[in-house]
Amino acid sequence: MDFGWNENAQARRSSLIEFVRNELNDDVAANEPECKFASRNWQKCAKFGVHGYMVPAEYGGAGLDVQTSVYLMEALGYACRDNGLTFAILSQMLSIQPAIALFGSDTLKEDYLTRLAAGACGAFAISEESSGSDTYSLKTTASRVKGGYRLNGEKKFITLAPVADIAVVFATVDAELGEWGVTGFVIERGQEGFSTTETRPKMGLRTTPIGDIVLDDCFVPESHRLGAEGTGVAIFNKAMESERSYILAGQIGAMERQLEETIKFVRKRRQFGTPIAKFQSVANRVADMKLRLETSRLLLYKVAWLESQGTPLVLEAALANLHLSETFVESSLDAVRNHGARGYLTEYEIERDLRDSIGGLTYSGTSDIQRNIIARMLGL
Repeated sequence: MDFGWNENAQARRSSLIEFVRNELNDDVAANEPECKFASRNWQKCAKFGVHGYMVPAEYGGAGLDVQTSVYLMEALGYACRDNGLTFAILSQMLSIQPAIALFGSDTLKEDYLTRLAAGACGAFAISEESSGSDTYSLKTTASRVKGGYRLNGEKKFITLAPVADIAVVFATVDAELGEWGVTGFVIERGQEGFSTTETRPKMGLRTTPIGDIVLDDCFVPESHRLGAEGTGVAIFNKAMESERSYILAGQIGAMERQLEETIKFVRKRRQFGTPIAKFQSVANRVADMKLRLETSRLLLYKVAWLESQGTPLVLEAALANLHLSETFVESSLDAVRNHGARGYLTEYEIERDLRDSIGGLTYSGTSDIQRNIIARMLGL
């Protein structure tokens, strides 16, 4: 495996880190308690080119290879203190964009990939009240009518739904076919019968809006169907392979920042006349944080390398997602412990990483689902 980065990738990373530190970190402490989406910073990132890293050049993106893109996603999480903004950007890049790029018609790709790269917000809507881990037990229906479909149903807990300009929505065209009746559609805000709820407050990643999408006899023209009828399973699986593999890349960057700040603090903080870094219990926690960072990074880079070789990623993606999500929680706990009272108080911005880390145990497939996938791939 070659994890070497050429001069162009290194220059892009350095430029991204400088941009983020100068432009994106001033208002996170104010936005986070209010669950406020940093729309201005979202647009800054789009203008800088972040949203288009993986979008082909003919649609306004950079068309970067997956290894370079992951390298930059990690850098975004490292430099940006707003884990919610990082998560929101990666969520769009790794779900709705590949769904349209791989299954959309030329017209859909021209219309929507171009807009997404330029700063439009996109939501990937499959979850419902009764279909979370049981992904394909959808109640949302798509009834054939002249020229297209009428969609009815409600999508729950959808990232970016309250601010989405565009949504990829999954619905059942023929319930008798079960999951083979699931079909994907591209819908725009403003279409009659399409509405969203307000942002729902949550524990962490509070600057990433989450809400519901309501479809009330919403007409979608046939030209806005993704792929053929019944290909929704293939679309979802491909998009989830991408999201499951790399959605936590930003968290690796956050873990690196977290480790650097913890080392700086424990060297400076003195108790009983000595830096607390000299205490074995403190030093051991720092060592564990370093180990988690390096093992997580290697898993992430391995998945990206395997994709570049055209290798199926089902097992490796589940392993990476499971390990990255759980190590961020563990390292965030150690950061709080090593900072003592400062780690617990909101004003020092240490506890926020811990709250943000918990979501990784649930989104893109819960840790239990990742373990189920791993066990199944091992023949159990």
